[in-house]
Amino acid sequence: MAVSGRLVILAAMGAAAVILFPGIQTILLWLGLLAAAVALDLALAAPPLRAGLERQLPESARFGEDIPAPIVVRNGSGRTLHALLRDAWQPSAGQARPVRRVIVPPGEARLAAGTLRPERRGELRTAHVTLRSFGPLGMAARQRTIPYPGSLRVLPPFRSKRHLPAKLRRLRELDGNASVQLRGAGTEFDSLRDYVRGDDVRSIDWRATARRQETVVRTWRPERDRRVILCLDTARTSAARILDEPRLDTGIEAALLLGMLAHGGGDRVDFIAFDRRVRARVASAAKGNLLPRLASAMAPLEPELIEADFSLLPGVVQSVSSRRSLVVLVSSLDAGAVEEGLLPVLPSLLARHVVVIASVRDPALDGLRSERGTAADVFRAAAAERALLDRAAVTAQLKSMGAEVVDETPYELPPKLADMYIRLKASGRL
Repeated sequence: MAVSGRLVILAAMGAAAVILFPGIQTILLWLGLLAAAVALDLALAAPPLRAGLERQLPESARFGEDIPAPIVVRNGSGRTLHALLRDAWQPSAGQARPVRRVIVPPGEARLAAGTLRPERRGELRTAHVTLRSFGPLGMAARQRTIPYPGSLRVLPPFRSKRHLPAKLRRLRELDGNASVQLRGAGTEFDSLRDYVRGDDVRSIDWRATARRQETVVRTWRPERDRRVILCLDTARTSAARILDEPRLDTGIEAALLLGMLAHGGGDRVDFIAFDRRVRARVASAAKGNLLPRLASAMAPLEPELIEADFSLLPGVVQSVSSRRSLVVLVSSLDAGAVEEGLLPVLPSLLARHVVVIASVRDPALDGLRSERGTAADVFRAAAAERALLDRAAVTAQLKSMGAEVVDETPYELPPKLADMYIRLKASGRL
């Protein structure tokens, strides 16, 4: 049972009556009136257990958007349902109206409108709905909590999508779809042309030469159907917050932009999220349906407070493709994690694939190392300088082994990683 403000007001009026007519009889009389009003209200209130609920939610929605989350209330009783309804979403769901008022005539249904504005990506859940059914006097109500689970997958915001059109134009220029056509390198046949002095004799097409009675050579272009394998580290280092955003979320943005760029360029894209086991996996698919699959797989990922097991990586990559591929590892450049985990397995990856390691750098380090005002500032500057020197040493070691490294701030990492992919394409390394 629950009471409303009307009952409190009525009780206060009774206090005034007791002051005017003091005595135990006045008190008992007023208490009796209140009890009768409450009993009558409860007796005439529609039973909440006779109410049917139907939640109307999309399967997924993008972070930062307003999402309609109405509930249809059906009244299966013979009395009008005057109710307050509360859907028990978690606070990060951003429910605009947690409590909704609804009036449903007998045997009919009404829509209790509601809106969610999620404050983070991932799986949002609600376990039950609380229904408070008031009587005609509006002083007391029957209340029941009805188990009615619901869920909503909030997709990553993909803010770096604004870079995609410009990057695709650059990529298409390399492929010859705009103003530039690269020939003479690669393994995919392009066309035939007359032989000129200096051409490689191995490119002569002897059958075409015999037909034309002139020496003809084949021209080639870089393969379009290459494979790009995106590997996202979800271990403890991905939980660090940089510019009020977890490092994992920045990695997701970078992986989404690179994945859609490679997909738009005709390459096959696979995605793997791992720490000590594979947390999510998306296989390459036909053109047009990669983005929703990537976003849906990345949405529920959360940092795991354990060390990453990089020894899993060669086997997982081999299970995806035995061909030479571009392997992009989005991880941390922390010296301990790299030296103990990544460096021992990196040679086996580099022997078969082109490897790019992408990491998020905290821009606050650059500001800290320049401050020298107080003794505390000097110590912080020294710590920041030490951290940057360690990152530079790790980067140099990775490059000396043959890997490419992209170490940028959160806003710069997605476009810079896309630029690295384009440069590798332009140089014929893919």
